[in-house]
Amino acid sequence: MRVVIAGGHGKIALRLERLLAAGGHEPVGVIRRPEQEADLREAGARAVVLDLESASVGEVAAALEGADAAVFAAGAGPGSGADRKDTVDRAAAVLFADAAEAAGVRRFLLVSSMGADAEHRGDEIFDAYLRAKGAADDSVRARPGLDWTILRPGMLTDDAGKGLVRLEASTGRGPIPRDDVAAVLAELLETPATAGLTLELISGSTPVTVAVRDVAGN
Repeated sequence: MRVVIAGGHGKIALRLERLLAAGGHEPVGVIRRPEQEADLREAGARAVVLDLESASVGEVAAALEGADAAVFAAGAGPGSGADRKDTVDRAAAVLFADAAEAAGVRRFLLVSSMGADAEHRGDEIFDAYLRAKGAADDSVRARPGLDWTILRPGMLTDDAGKGLVRLEASTGRGPIPRDDVAAVLAELLETPATAGLTLELISGSTPVTVAVRDVAGN
């Protein structure tokens, strides 16, 4: 399975690329800076250098050509202002979805955030982030041309993953290691029956494979 991942040098994306490569898949990471390519090679992924804040739909669609799935795992990151929350967390996600449709890539995973809501109130940077993520979620959910799944993790940590999670439509707040987010994404890619679901994710007591199987109704 060829999987193109936006935000390919991110902490979740690099973990996902390693898992996919270890599973015999072909991960491709979309990155902004050529100097990041070495990290992707180390993770077993091929790199495509492309700035999603300035690229056209056609350019991104070319990177997605022939893919079996697309994963949007990009983010403006800590220290960015409200403007970049909009251009990356919303607009780049919408662009990536537009490009997936143009390239005929139906399977689409979007890494969102717990609490994402386009109507969220507040003037802080995090409020702008939640609005941007919520607007991106709404855009993706409105697309019949995509078999989408939206994953909304809780508070991300760099703790070692335990492979034990709680994955439901609503979980309540809690932490989740990035290792386990990547493991859930990898499992979702293997489970097309999760299309059309918006899922929250925190640490829990259920093995990842069982948690994904349960939400898929298998």
